[in-house]
Amino acid sequence: MSQYSGLRDDSPPDRSGPKTERGRRTLRRLLDAAGEEFGARGYHETAISHITQRAGVGLGTFYVYFKSKEEVLRALVADMGARTRHALSESIRGAADRLEAERLGIRAYLEFVRTHKSLYRVVMEAQFVAPEAYRDYYRVFSEAYRQELEQAAGRGEVRKGDDDVRVWALMGASTFLGLRFAVWDDNADVAAVSEAAADLMINGLAPRAGKGDAST
Repeated sequence: MSQYSGLRDDSPPDRSGPKTERGRRTLRRLLDAAGEEFGARGYHETAISHITQRAGVGLGTFYVYFKSKEEVLRALVADMGARTRHALSESIRGAADRLEAERLGIRAYLEFVRTHKSLYRVVMEAQFVAPEAYRDYYRVFSEAYRQELEQAAGRGEVRKGDDDVRVWALMGASTFLGLRFAVWDDNADVAAVSEAAADLMINGLAPRAGKGDAST
């Protein structure tokens, strides 16, 4: 794995329970179905029967894997976090340095969100239904991200600073960029948006001499 992997390259969590390939496929169908149903209907309007019908399994099968609708929501939030981190890690695997990793990462995030729009509704609703899962979703991101920035500063690729504050600021920017340009707008130019965002994240707002800014 590249030292610029950005976020931990972890695959979707492997819940204890399904020990066979068939069981793992069933679990995957249930999680995918739950994501679609929660994303389309919302948590409170989704019934377990909606999930099982979409997954193509019987109601009893659901209870083999989950005790309740809230439990499947918690599992789904953790699963979505792992899938997002895996996608981002893969996208920046070959980055030359931390700044390139940031640039590649924001574009990969926007592309991932555009193809997984239910992610936003599921995670946002989790803050009210399963707040501990909601906090863990961001906490796991932040811990891995902070370690990467700290290591990058040690290599001289970024300046040293309060990595905890910087990580949460960067995650907040990505969250709302995804909402505006990937969830609400299907026609936004993701490449252009990610370049503009990366420029802000990397260079800040201060004018730069020789670039046609007010300081020149």
